[in-house]
Amino acid sequence: MIRCLAIDDEPLALELLVDNISKVPFLQLIDSCDNVMDAMKVMQTQTIDLIFLDIQMPGFTGLQFIESMTEKPMIILITAYKQYALESYNLDVTDYLVKPVSLDRFIKACNKAKQLFELKSTPKIAPKPEYIFVNADYSMVKITLNDIIYIEALKDYISFHLKSARHPVITRMPMKTMEEQLPATMFIRIHKSYIVSVSFITAIRKSSVFIDLLELPLSDTYRHNVAALTGNF
Repeated sequence: MIRCLAIDDEPLALELLVDNISKVPFLQLIDSCDNVMDAMKVMQTQTIDLIFLDIQMPGFTGLQFIESMTEKPMIILITAYKQYALESYNLDVTDYLVKPVSLDRFIKACNKAKQLFELKSTPKIAPKPEYIFVNADYSMVKITLNDIIYIEALKDYISFHLKSARHPVITRMPMKTMEEQLPATMFIRIHKSYIVSVSFITAIRKSSVFIDLLELPLSDTYRHNVAALTGNF
């Protein structure tokens, strides 16, 4: 539900606005006010997602009210005056309605606010990394994550065994550091010396992980990673 506030100094206009809000199923009217000062008091105690706001009001206009806000909810202006349209859009309002407002036009503005509300409410998902760069052979070498079959620790170095290369790419880096850079949905640690790409695993036994005919050791320390992957190992 979108929590909204209605503000208009004209009693009949405010009554009509409240009635229109009641006809929109995704709107929840928190309060209605006939002046900006009362509206400010409501906003101090209530979360407001959307304000329906008249412009010409005594003492404190709707535009001045918008300019005074540090954190703005969505705002739909409803006014008898067309001349404030450009100024209002510079204040980033959601829509501008000129009285008298038909119910169809009112609902259209509400749907616009709903789309914006849902867009803001959708969790932002960070894109999955597709590659990493490692220092190898005096160069920064690009390695595509989908190309990595497994990674092997060699004392102070790690070795990338790739599908596309006959010879591994070797870089100086702690295994733990490499593990933290890799997406957990694509790679699992199976041993102090091995990280394996999930997509290349062909079989799992009690103490081994297989990549086709290649058998890599599975240690007790990292057995929980395999259990999380298989669900019952």
